[in-house]
Amino acid sequence: MRSIWNGAISFGLVSIPIKLVNATENHSIHFRQIHLADGGRIRYRKVCELDEEEVSGGEIGKAYEDADGTMIPITDEDLAQLPLPTAKTIEIVAFVPADEIDPLQMDAAYYLSANGVPAAKPYTLLREALKRSNKVAVAKYALRGRERLGMLRVVDDVIAMHGLLWPDEIRAPEGVAPDSDVTVRDAELDLADALMDTLGEVDMDSLHDDYREAVEELIAAKASGEAVQPSESKDSGGGKVIDLIAALESSVRAAKKSRGEGEGEGEAESEEDMADVHPIKKKTRQKSTPQKSTGTKKSTASTPRKTTQKKSTSKPTSSAASSKGTSSANAAKKQTSSGSRSTTKKKTATPRKRASA
Repeated sequence: MRSIWNGAISFGLVSIPIKLVNATENHSIHFRQIHLADGGRIRYRKVCELDEEEVSGGEIGKAYEDADGTMIPITDEDLAQLPLPTAKTIEIVAFVPADEIDPLQMDAAYYLSANGVPAAKPYTLLREALKRSNKVAVAKYALRGRERLGMLRVVDDVIAMHGLLWPDEIRAPEGVAPDSDVTVRDAELDLADALMDTLGEVDMDSLHDDYREAVEELIAAKASGEAVQPSESKDSGGGKVIDLIAALESSVRAAKKSRGEGEGEGEAESEEDMADVHPIKKKTRQKSTPQKSTGTKKSTASTPRKTTQKKSTSKPTSSAASSKGTSSANAAKKQTSSGSRSTTKKKTATPRKRASA
């Protein structure tokens, strides 16, 4: 990787020669401006306001515009004469716990590479000291014409530096929070916790820019002359007042479905909703005593066990079946009027002797 700055880390009286390398890269797709009429490229030219003539880069300098519009020229020599101790030095000023750095201050990220063999020993010393202390180093450095604030930490076996905004560059969040008092119920918090647990963790390496990929596919399709089919836009429901509980419950179900959890339950519910439920008819009712012999449905329902026991022992003749049906009807009537089991047994005992005779 190409270095963008050479200097040294000032660690007390220890000086560590280093190279500054960009730790990030921009993958955004950049577009050019064109003239819609003929497709010609639109370019910006640097023109002097006084003579309206285009000027080259070598003729352009710096100036500070005063409140009344007066331009005060500032040359590179003027800036070089300023007492800037961090012009070529990353000066460590303190070591603090990492949680004391506000993430809002985070800016660009860089890798610090040891510059030369003599720098390997002090570089390794600082890296291991940062690891063992579980702290980060706060430093000041100069880059691109201004002094900046930085944070040094260890990434794998490399010292990384994050550019930090100065504390007075962080705006206070005044007027950003909701104006009205909002009360959140415990049930809503419970569902929010359930949604957080369902979403769980994610492998950061698996995340990618879907929009950039779609733009690349669009460019490739138009370059090859293919017709571009408009994609259906999904309504995100932004700006709509919704039932928060219902939305959280739906989100939990959707999160579980996307992670393959609860698929069996969902399928069972869907099958139950679509299927028609019918009562199961027992085969013993189909083989019960004919209705002609009983005369009523009540007698058939009251003696299914007795008919089943008879069929399991022997095959009755037609006369026996008729007498048994008559006895069953009499037993049902007697049981309704008296409500006594003993009476029913006496009444049913007589027809059994007749059937055997």
